[in-house]
Amino acid sequence: MEARHGPESLSPPQIAAMRRSMTSGRMALTRRSLLRAGGAGAVAVGGLGALGGCGIPPAGRTEADNASDDHSAEEKRLAFSNWTEYMDTGKGGRHPTLDAFQRRTGIKVKYTEDINDNVEFFGKIKPQLAAGQDTGRDLICVTDWLAARMIRLGWIQPLDPAQLPHAYTNLAKPFRTPDWDPGRAHSYPWTGIPAVIAYNKKATGGRKVTSVSQLLDDPKLKGRVGLLTEMRDTVGLTLLDMGKNPETVTADDYDAAIARLQKASDRGQVRRFTGNDYTGDLTKGDIAACMAWAGDLIQLQSDNPEIEFAIPDAGYMTATDNLLVPSKARHKRNAERLIDYFYEPKVAAKIAAYINYVCPVDGVREELAKIDKALADNPLILPDEEMAAKSHSFRSLSSKEEAAFEDKFAKLTGA
Repeated sequence: MEARHGPESLSPPQIAAMRRSMTSGRMALTRRSLLRAGGAGAVAVGGLGALGGCGIPPAGRTEADNASDDHSAEEKRLAFSNWTEYMDTGKGGRHPTLDAFQRRTGIKVKYTEDINDNVEFFGKIKPQLAAGQDTGRDLICVTDWLAARMIRLGWIQPLDPAQLPHAYTNLAKPFRTPDWDPGRAHSYPWTGIPAVIAYNKKATGGRKVTSVSQLLDDPKLKGRVGLLTEMRDTVGLTLLDMGKNPETVTADDYDAAIARLQKASDRGQVRRFTGNDYTGDLTKGDIAACMAWAGDLIQLQSDNPEIEFAIPDAGYMTATDNLLVPSKARHKRNAERLIDYFYEPKVAAKIAAYINYVCPVDGVREELAKIDKALADNPLILPDEEMAAKSHSFRSLSSKEEAAFEDKFAKLTGA
């Protein structure tokens, strides 16, 4: 069957971008990638077909179609699908926060680490969602671009704010108003994934690298700069450096950023475009400075004191992984109780201490300091007010825009 490139299918450039992301990009961040390197790529290629090939066309469902009879009261259980190593883990593989929730509420949680990458997981649940059937999951955690797609397709249930008092109150300001889910009507972030600048002090001769302009223009860094294979992060950081806003990027803005990146690449300034495999080159000093993901840097810094990071004055990019309730889920109310539980500061602190990504919960600093003061003071986990104000997200793109943007980025990177 030929691929249908309709409003909700993927073009070849988009599929190529997903492959890059799954094998070495933001979908394969350090803690998770270590545990799923053994075979996720093979399954993921099949999952791509579910998005870009013979997939089921959009069903045009409404929120009324998504709703289901909620069985939370009589069925004290819920099923939660998440990424590997994305939950606090204790002795015997137990998850202390989930155990405490079950004791408090009497709700049994079937917790499954069955999300290896976004594309493969979507391919797994798409047939049921398109057919208006229960996926067997009451709560899932996917990255913002996929969350946006599923909401747009009408495959996610709206959340009841009355059932989410902690989440509604404690959601940190930078995460409150994504353009793909205004007012967080369908989602709450599990964690934030910042893209910033990193450098090896030994490789730079002790000089700080704090801006994209330095990465692209400083002759002393020529041939020793790394840029990311994630379009939204690399172009987004470049747009910010140019005084443009990724939340309102136009086609002309995008082309100007691509032209600037191309000029630096043609000049030999850029060593290569990388996924998270930049970590080895940065540690060795083969890459002196690069764009980098915060989740990598906490571990890198603990292993190598020469590694530093910088938040550009122009701003930085943040993506999110998000909690959602799929259409026809049987236990929406129970899922909402679990979402709200994760937004209690004591609980959120335990999650943040384990996964080391940006915590989207206000009021967590004091609780995290009781666990590990260094983590509580780390702006890569708890951005201070000044840093949070510099956070930006790439605006939602139509399928046509995304295909065009990814095509131009692929030509730049040689992918």
